[in-house]
Amino acid sequence: MQKQSIAILGAGNLGLAIYKGLETGGLLENNQAILTRRDTSAIKNVSHPATTITSDNRKAVEDADIIIFAVQPKQLKEVINEVKPAINQDKHTLISVITAVSTEEIEEMIGFELPIIRAMPNTAIAVGQSMTCIACNKSGKTKLDAVQTIFNCVGKTMVIEENLMQAATVVCASGIAFWMRFIRATTQGGVQLGFDAEDAQKIAVQACQGAASLLNSSESHPEQEIDKVTTPQGCTIAGLNEMEHHGLSSALIKGLVTSYDRINKMKKS
Repeated sequence: MQKQSIAILGAGNLGLAIYKGLETGGLLENNQAILTRRDTSAIKNVSHPATTITSDNRKAVEDADIIIFAVQPKQLKEVINEVKPAINQDKHTLISVITAVSTEEIEEMIGFELPIIRAMPNTAIAVGQSMTCIACNKSGKTKLDAVQTIFNCVGKTMVIEENLMQAATVVCASGIAFWMRFIRATTQGGVQLGFDAEDAQKIAVQACQGAASLLNSSESHPEQEIDKVTTPQGCTIAGLNEMEHHGLSSALIKGLVTSYDRINKMKKS
């Protein structure tokens, strides 16, 4: 990617996670970053030489090539109205990480066509392990490589159709919380079996990471890896069957669907 200036409008939790990912991923070695926040004292500890901090969204847009909108959904229209006079359709690429707002809706707010990309990372972006799903409008197709370069340095990316972005939000972004709860439950079980909490969590985290790494490296189906662990009348299959009797898979799927339905209700309201 040629040298670019990347503005993140809204350096809250997700905005800062993206920024930290860019920093740890090495993208700031050849590019510039601009972080905006109403109260800049909250990000005063950011001191990278390639980074500017400001509360002036419009000035940030003027100085940027790529603009990442990371504000709350209810703030988006106000921020777009604020920066609209500074948006140049021949210069700017817009990236939105905002849930349930389509590229078409963003284009309508701006009032003219330009490259607009929706990206749905998760908070693991801060440690270079995000799974970021990406969709774009027609003009954005020419900018997909640049956007993937940004997010590939902090994990993996997948380009999808925009009608799947709500589902991507649930499986990818909300999925982090779901896996955290699974790890927490495993930790609690480990404590009940005799480990102290710290050791139980270390074991649970590494087991989770190992499972994911096995699937990444082998590209096999989860059930194939399960079959390698289970033996006839063994403890693993006994535990798995007990979990399924209590609805493990069903509960997870229901949780995903409930989150998905919630996003759709947010969009309609």
